[in-house]
Amino acid sequence: MTFSHKFDPTVLREYDIRGIVGQTLHVADAFAIGRVFGSVVARAGGTRVAVGYDGRLTSPELERALVDGLRASGMEVMRIGCGPTPMLYYTATTLKTDGAVMVTGSHNPPDYNGFKMMLGRKPFFGKQILDIGTLSAAGDVVADAVGSEQTVAIANDYIARLLSDWDGGDRLLKVVWDNGNGAAGDVLRKLVAALPGEHVVLNGEIDGRFPAHHPDPTVPANLVELIAEVRKRKADVGIAFDGDADRIGLVDDKGEILFGDQIMVVLARDVLKNHPGATIIADVKASQVLFDEIAKAGGDPLMWKTGHSLIKSKMAETGSPLAGEMSGHIFFADRWYGFDDALYAAIRVLGILARMEDKLSAVREAMPHVINTPEVRFDCDDKRKFAVIAEVAARLSAEGAKVSSTDGVRVQTDDGWWLLRASNTQAVLVARCEASTPKGLEQLKAALSRQLAASGLGEPDFSGSTSGH
Repeated sequence: MTFSHKFDPTVLREYDIRGIVGQTLHVADAFAIGRVFGSVVARAGGTRVAVGYDGRLTSPELERALVDGLRASGMEVMRIGCGPTPMLYYTATTLKTDGAVMVTGSHNPPDYNGFKMMLGRKPFFGKQILDIGTLSAAGDVVADAVGSEQTVAIANDYIARLLSDWDGGDRLLKVVWDNGNGAAGDVLRKLVAALPGEHVVLNGEIDGRFPAHHPDPTVPANLVELIAEVRKRKADVGIAFDGDADRIGLVDDKGEILFGDQIMVVLARDVLKNHPGATIIADVKASQVLFDEIAKAGGDPLMWKTGHSLIKSKMAETGSPLAGEMSGHIFFADRWYGFDDALYAAIRVLGILARMEDKLSAVREAMPHVINTPEVRFDCDDKRKFAVIAEVAARLSAEGAKVSSTDGVRVQTDDGWWLLRASNTQAVLVARCEASTPKGLEQLKAALSRQLAASGLGEPDFSGSTSGH
């Protein structure tokens, strides 16, 4: 049977394939992804692909079509069922499969879904994803074959492995978890039952409609319920996950949010006790406080490009034991496997807290205080966005500014720093500023806006977006 299939071009993205089900993403796309990705694996000499899916209402149907496509390419498919994305990564890593595909819409609204992939032990992203579209349209696949499938019950092994790295002390913690109705629900219930201390799980039922709140723990509005419960119960910490549990959110005992870079300060200090001088990686959106604190703790801070696939690749290259992003992706290679896993990050955070005498709020309050804008995203045509960055970089170079061009431009001044970068996944530019004083922050915003104006763009809307941490 001849095969040829065209995707809506908007679904083939930098780090995954993602779209609105029934509009830009369809069941036929899932079969085509299986058919083409299976062919890629086969041509690389592989035969086995692990498959999992999240709790979205459309995920079971998409997973079935994906498996059919993989089998048509001769693959032996290992189906792990519904669960968190890191459980699929764990399956692929420990069972040494030749590829892995997760059906997940991650933190997107309920009508979205998508696919995250691994080839061997490495993330499958960038040009590789674009090639899926090219190969599919050309019908460039291996000959029709009859593969096989088996159900693999991996959850209990995964939970046992998570628990094996518990390293807490005698302090019994009171913990509130917010699963956000995400895919971690069943795993989380078994995990907390085996952990010491007192645990309360909010929104533990897997429900792809996300009735409680949107499943993105980096947005403060989505943490309101968790914060209220932590304060009400006088808990030591609150932990939240996104829809597929590869990103973590943290709330301290006072109900104050720790942002991704603050979580990384806590983790880096601990990891560096056993890995003095190690490289610790964070993305360009992270606070300067993080990079300074890594250095103070005896580490070698490395600022790198935003994007979980890019961070994973850099970790492998540098031998880094720990990396993280502002978005809440935390990657442990120290005693773990180098992939982003919010459940594992939670275990490590709780271990640190159980060995500490101080409360988490005291650790947060002792960090140097800065004020910053979160990410401010504003529209810019896909063809124009990278040109704008190049123009800004050229002007800054001519001015002799102190600039890091790792990912866009990050400009250091006496007031602090500002960042302008092009999104890899959307037709937007992303800006962020950080300073030690309100006046300094205004000066950074003004400098950024001047550069945008020089490239013919309007001022970003910074209104109401300043926060302190």
